[in-house]
Formats: sequence, C-alpha cells, structure tokens
Amino acid sequence: MKVVNEVMPTPQRAMEFFSGEEDGPFVMVNLLKFKAKAEYADGSDSHLTGAEAYARYAEVVRTLVEGRGGRIRYNGVVTGLLLGEVEELWDAVGLAEYPSYAAFREMASSPAMHEIEHHRKAGLAGQLNIRTKPGAAFL
Repeated sequence: MKVVNEVMPTPQRAMEFFSGEEDGPFVMVNLLKFKAKAEYADGSDSHLTGAEAYARYAEVVRTLVEGRGGRIRYNGVVTGLLLGEVEELWDAVGLAEYPSYAAFREMASSPAMHEIEHHRKAGLAGQLNIRTKPGAAFL
C-alpha cells in the first residue's frame, strides 16, 4: 500500500469527492503530519511550530463544523504503532462528524474557511482525509 500525505486535494479529486451521492452523516478521519516549524507565505510567525499554526486553523474549524450541525468527535496525538508499517507516523488524529455532504461542502467553500487556510498550509506537512460511514457490522 502506497501512502502519500497531501495538504490540499487536487481539483479533480475534490470534484470526485463532492460529486458523491448524498447519503447522510459521515465521519472524516484526519491523519495529520505537521511541519517542524510553521511556514507562512509572508514569513510571519516563524517562531511557531507547525502544530501551533495548525491549532489556529483547528480552533476556527471547530466552530464551522458545529455551526453546520457537525461535531469534533475526537482529537489526539499519535504515540505509537501496534500493527502495520509506515515510513513515518502521523503526529495527530482527528475525527470530525458531518451531517451531510452538503454541510461539508458548504463549510469547505465558505469565506470563513478561506480566511484560515493559510494557517493550515503553514502548519501541515501533509495529511490523509478518510471519509467513513457509521454502522459497520464487523465492529
């Protein structure tokens, strides 16, 4: 299995994702890898770590998610790996629940989201976003 962290989806991948059929609530699993130091395009706040820059983004995202009927279910620091193998572990995991594609799309394309994206880009080395549906029978 090949794993590639990215900071922003390609336009094609975003179109494919958002063209999915509306099928109700889902949880987005966010596997996050931070830069050692924040890298703002304008050179500001170079004293911050990547995690600190991302925390600025995450604080506002929480209000955007909750404002659309969603919630942050979990966030935590990655501390180890029991099974499998990756070249490098992610730094943190976040689970965000959204009531619908429409709510997620509205949030992702909102002016408020665009206002804070620079914090995300400054702090993230890459991430995986994995859309999941509740109710798997095997758990």
